[in-house]
Amino acid sequence: MKHNKVGSVMTTEVVRATYGTPFKEVARLLGEHRISGLPVVDEDDQVIGVVSETDLMAHQSEAPDPYEPKKRFRFAGLTRSAKRRSAKAAARTAGRLMTTPPVTVHADDTIVEAARTMAQHRIERLPVLDEEHRLVGIVTRRDVLQVFLRPDTDIRDEVVAEVLVRALWLAPSSIDVSVTDGVVTLSGHMERKSETEIAVSMTRQIDGVVAVVDKLSYRLDDSHIQPDEQPYHGVSEAWVRHL
Repeated sequence: MKHNKVGSVMTTEVVRATYGTPFKEVARLLGEHRISGLPVVDEDDQVIGVVSETDLMAHQSEAPDPYEPKKRFRFAGLTRSAKRRSAKAAARTAGRLMTTPPVTVHADDTIVEAARTMAQHRIERLPVLDEEHRLVGIVTRRDVLQVFLRPDTDIRDEVVAEVLVRALWLAPSSIDVSVTDGVVTLSGHMERKSETEIAVSMTRQIDGVVAVVDKLSYRLDDSHIQPDEQPYHGVSEAWVRHL
């Protein structure tokens, strides 16, 4: 089964900064290109951090108020998070302002993997690296969501070819496959329960599938059979007896 890769949807023209890029230049780049963040790279084009609008806002919010009375003791300054906030407040360059370590993906990662990384870290964009860990692109949530614009006919063709024929060795017309707005419905009768589970599980993993409706039935419940006793998938019992 083939999954679309991050490299197929990423943007290759990347707005970036270096460690020494001034604060105001970072703000200008974000505003001019209407982006929420940008990667910070070293002399080898390797990503060392990411600067976001949140980092810039943290700089402003933590900056001292000239009209506020000075405090003699600041116990909060002893905590690690307070030290980071203090450092951002004093930052004048991207290197001092950036968040590290950066969260990245590789160009040959799947779009599903990129989506999971974004959801896990609650971020909107990811720097994309090549095999040598150099910056080659940026992928955003909008890029990732393109996979769900895949035509229903393309999804159906892949379910039939990759799941039914290639994985389960079934005839293309043996199971009815219908797709509406990315929702795949599988209907028909299969030999074993394990085959229905494989069909549903593999269909869910296909790019562009929103959900799977399981209307499959089976003749043999083989869920109790141990792995070393499991019959051959995709091969009928009658055919095996003739071996």
